[in-house]
Amino acid sequence: MPVISLMTDFGIKDGNVGVMKGVIWGIAPNIHISDLSHMVAPQNVREAALVLVRSAPYFPANSIHIVVVDPGVGTTRRPMAAKIGMQYYVGPDNGTITLLLERARRDGLGEKFIHLNKHEYWLPSISHVFHGRDIFAPAAAYLATGVPLSELGAPFEDPVLLDIPKPERTERGWRGEVMHIDHFGNVSSNIRTETLGDASRHKDHMTVRVAGQDIHGLVNTFGDRPVGELIALMGSTGSLIVSVVNGSAAARFNLKVGDALEVIIE
Repeated sequence: MPVISLMTDFGIKDGNVGVMKGVIWGIAPNIHISDLSHMVAPQNVREAALVLVRSAPYFPANSIHIVVVDPGVGTTRRPMAAKIGMQYYVGPDNGTITLLLERARRDGLGEKFIHLNKHEYWLPSISHVFHGRDIFAPAAAYLATGVPLSELGAPFEDPVLLDIPKPERTERGWRGEVMHIDHFGNVSSNIRTETLGDASRHKDHMTVRVAGQDIHGLVNTFGDRPVGELIALMGSTGSLIVSVVNGSAAARFNLKVGDALEVIIE
């Protein structure tokens, strides 16, 4: 039986995550559930897309990822299930699959999208504001028990995709922007290892410019520099990040998502 992961912007105070697990276990009592994150910023669909693409590849094949960051709950937005490569997705059709789908298409993997419109795979009573409990949790549970994806609803081919900013080539390197700020205040950009290509092997010949600061050269890890120093390095998921050793780069330099970041290659 596959693993189900849960990602939401619910937090953990109000019991909503636990209720979703209860619904899943009521249908698939032996399923393993992984809490991917419940601290996505409220209504931040792009942040959910980033967390999903960074996390899903590390799960076993045929894992089912429920993502409920759903500012359009109860509106005409489609409830969706999908198979993208060897992973399944269940949640609103609002763009949270964008980066996962981009990677699958780049690698030549398959994709299939289903509108969750068969009520027999929902809870009997549906609220207007908690489709995570009433639609997505039961649909994922039935999928985990072996109900084919195609049985959950009608196929479609036009999922909603987010406009994710891409880095731009410059005469001296690359211009990108801040995409994510993690729990530690590390600042992650949309400039990636594959963006830099061969230049990523010559870390001493790069300068990272952000918030009026120039960082000369990339380090391998946080401990390569003294506490308090501003550093740049390639993060564990392949993105260029800026950090203050044992501190918060975001707080010290008042950085936020969307701020400019540049790599200059000497």
